[in-house]
Formats: sequence, C-alpha cells, structure tokens
Amino acid sequence: METAVSDRSKNSHPLLSIDGIEVVYDPSILGVADVSLHVDRGEIIAFIGANGAGKSTTLKAISGIAGTERARITKGDILLDQVSIAGMAPHRLTKSKKVVHVLEGRHVFSHLTVEENLRSGAFLRKPSRRQMEADIEEIYSWLPRLKDKRKIAAGLCSGGEQQMLAIGRALLTKPELVLLDEPSMGLAPIIVDEVFEIISRLNRELGMSFLVAEQDMRVSLAHAHRAYVVANGHVVLQGSAEDLAARDDLHDIYLGIAEAA
Repeated sequence: METAVSDRSKNSHPLLSIDGIEVVYDPSILGVADVSLHVDRGEIIAFIGANGAGKSTTLKAISGIAGTERARITKGDILLDQVSIAGMAPHRLTKSKKVVHVLEGRHVFSHLTVEENLRSGAFLRKPSRRQMEADIEEIYSWLPRLKDKRKIAAGLCSGGEQQMLAIGRALLTKPELVLLDEPSMGLAPIIVDEVFEIISRLNRELGMSFLVAEQDMRVSLAHAHRAYVVANGHVVLQGSAEDLAARDDLHDIYLGIAEAA
C-alpha cells in the first residue's frame, strides 16, 4: 500500500510510541497486560484482535479516556513526539497534541442535525465563522453522503452515515493522529469498505495517521501499512499488513489459541 509520508528516514522518531503499558481498572481488573507499538507519521496501523483482547482499553489509555472510567496506567509509558502523554486529560490531548479518538459505537448526538454534530467537533478550536464554514465544506468534500443529510437529525441516519459523521466530526479538530475504535461495527460489508476507503484517502492525500482497532482482519489488513495482533492483553504478533494477511495461522493467533512462531 502506498503512503504519502510513511518514511522512517524522514523522521527520526515515531509520532506515537507505546512502551509496555499495563492498564488496570479499579480495584484490580487487568485490562491490558503488556502492549508496545508505534505509529509513524503517515501510517495506517491496524490493531486487531478478538472482542475483549484489550484493543479499546489501549486506545482509551492513549486518549486519556481510560482515566474517566477509573482505569490507570500502572506500567510503561505513552509518548507522542517523544513527550509522555500518559494520563493527560482528553480535551488537552485533542487541543494541544492533535490526537482525536473516535469511540466504538459512534456516539453521535442523535437529536442534533448532521451539520450541528459536525460543528461540535470544532468546539476546542473556536474557529471564526468564515473558517468554520470553510472547514464544514471541506468535510463534505471528503464525505459527500453527509452533505445530502446535513439538515437531518443524526439519529435518523443509517449506521454507515453515523460512522462517517463521527469521523467527520473528529476531523474538525484538525488532528495529526486519529484513533478509530471498531469503525466496522454493525455495518454491512459494502459500507465497511466505503468507510475504509475514506480512511485510506485521508491518509494518502493528507498524510493523516491512523491507529485502527478492529476485529475485522480482512478489511483492516487490506488498508493498513503495518499491523499488531493483540490477545489477552498482550501484543502477540506484528509485521507488515501484507505479511500478516498471508499467514495461515493468523486466525488462531487472533483468537489466542495459538502462539506466533
């Protein structure tokens, strides 16, 4: 897969680096045991594993949302541009560090229109009215389905449209790194492919970086540059997406019933 800027020689350090984190929910429930990974600028990284493997907890630890759910990082560290962000409040991370988290399940404001939902994404930036209008039109250029639904309540949109809306709202924060949690959940395969094509285009044309937590190995490996497989809170396999997709034993490793050689 091509990428606009995924070239380690251009950057001496990763955009995001996770070093052996352990995450514990109060009082003593282990959510993640040992996860290490990195994301270079301009990469799409697939973070794949079965339900309950630790994918969502890892993303929440990165974005700071874990702290709002009475979870804490008890080992390891998370670095963004070589600066620790472990435990940083989500709004500070989005505003100052340009990291945005699109949660599992979309979480749009169902009673607001599509356009009102999009505008809420710019809350932390507080752009001028002219800039806001330009930013909204840019989102519609990336996600034309939303323009047709701009005056419709988000709760009346299809699941695929709501997922696109959640991504569009996140883009209004002007992120460098997007954390996507289960973007395929509950969507028909044809819509999943459309969502991932949008992700690939944003990456290819804007150089935007993505860390995508997914259960769907097929689509995530088809669009990623590299991938990590997590099972039982541990990263058990990593490599290029192409190499992992070619492995005959990937499904068993994914389910945690076989070990990577």
